[in-house]
Amino acid sequence: MKEIVSTAKVPAAIGPYSQAVKVKISEMLFCSGQLPIDPASGQLVTGSYAEQTKRAMDNLKAIIEVSGFTMKDVVKTTIYLIDLAAFSEVNKVYESYFSGDFPARTTVQVAALPRGVALEVDAIVAK
Repeated sequence: MKEIVSTAKVPAAIGPYSQAVKVKISEMLFCSGQLPIDPASGQLVTGSYAEQTKRAMDNLKAIIEVSGFTMKDVVKTTIYLIDLAAFSEVNKVYESYFSGDFPARTTVQVAALPRGVALEVDAIVAK
């Protein structure tokens, strides 16, 4: 279903992502961006980028799993950061949510995000 595309004709990935992912699909899921908000309390998770990334990724994973997919089905993510200096810290947590082949990914720095959060993560999932 999911084939990682990699070529030496372009620069190698500089993080936990693939250059491209090719899929033959029967189902797709488009996940809206998830913020670091605790679903039990409705409160923002503040603190380190690692803590905020974990909460946003847990939220994303919950949506994926309740929809009948797994994290192995994720083919593309986008991470929005208000400070790219946190890139390495975010990568460490993000990487722990995937095993083996990583989805394609885009990471961008933005001026602001909803509710003043520091990051947001969305995903495209296919199987």
